[in-house]
Amino acid sequence: MDRRSFLRTAAIGGAAATTLAAPAIAQGNRTLSMVTSWPRGFAVLDDAATYFNEAVNAMGGGSLLIEKKAPGELVGAFEVFDAVTAGQADMYHTAEYYFIGQHPGYAYFTAVPFGGTAQELSNWYYNDGGQELHDELGLIFGLKCFLCGNSGSQSGGWFRNEIRSAEDLKGLRFRMPGLGGEVLGKLGVSVQNIPGGELYQALSSGALDGLEWVGPFADERAGFQEVAKVYYTAGFHEPGSGLTTGINLDVWESLSDPHKAIIDNACKATTQWQLSNTLANNGAALARLQQQGVRTLQFSDDVWDAFGAASKEVLDQYMGDELFARIRNSFEASLAKSSDWILKSDGFYVEQRNRVLAKG
Repeated sequence: MDRRSFLRTAAIGGAAATTLAAPAIAQGNRTLSMVTSWPRGFAVLDDAATYFNEAVNAMGGGSLLIEKKAPGELVGAFEVFDAVTAGQADMYHTAEYYFIGQHPGYAYFTAVPFGGTAQELSNWYYNDGGQELHDELGLIFGLKCFLCGNSGSQSGGWFRNEIRSAEDLKGLRFRMPGLGGEVLGKLGVSVQNIPGGELYQALSSGALDGLEWVGPFADERAGFQEVAKVYYTAGFHEPGSGLTTGINLDVWESLSDPHKAIIDNACKATTQWQLSNTLANNGAALARLQQQGVRTLQFSDDVWDAFGAASKEVLDQYMGDELFARIRNSFEASLAKSSDWILKSDGFYVEQRNRVLAKG
């Protein structure tokens, strides 16, 4: 029995089958259930899921509708992958690096340590084979997936005390998912993977010594500045964090071509909208955090070097998986091509602009 058949049979045979419902179909109209990893109203991330939801509903003109469900309304935040592969829900909106236990290649469709910026991720995905590799990975699990959001570069995180050297990381209870979390684990951190809706309580109660989330706009609304005052603004782990909409493959294949096009283009619009919305708000949010007594710092070079060495070790350990190796090699080839031009064009321009403007 293949994985798709097994998961479908398992879902029908379990208690979850009581909530199983086929997509509503009436005279060509469709209503799809979408489970997300984000509490309702959660800054940046649920904003993206909501934008996508509303874009599909508007473009569908009533013929294609999405019913969005937050964690706990059907399944938990980290259960959305299994719910969709099993047919318990039609689609998800999440960060796929939560599911590297299913396959480590999923990290590349959110972010990997020392990976690509938001623009570099898009370059690879849409022009250099990334989407095709996403499709190939999805076939293993009965999914059709699309990038559907990007929150840009994520901060290094919130700490109770300064990190002056890599030694200061040892023993910290710190929240970081994905391969970035594995990197911290190699540096002696006790890594926790906690859903976003539970982070404030974990930090304020002392269950965590620190955490990373998204960036100033989202972090401010989460309230982390109330319980921690040391904020590292640049991180190694997520330089351009993609989100994903994943659709049960049987559901996807049953959709009409116009409905497929609506979902595809709504995902692309969401990616552009979320990135611009987040970056437009981060600066003002950072200023407000500083006004509340938050100290904004950068990790020292020796800490960055430790991140780099551990990151290479983490990525290299998965190279025995043929598909992971192809995803990594494809991504890094695209990154090298993109970064060379960006450094010589945008990078040099920004450097010169700042120099000229500083002269007044």
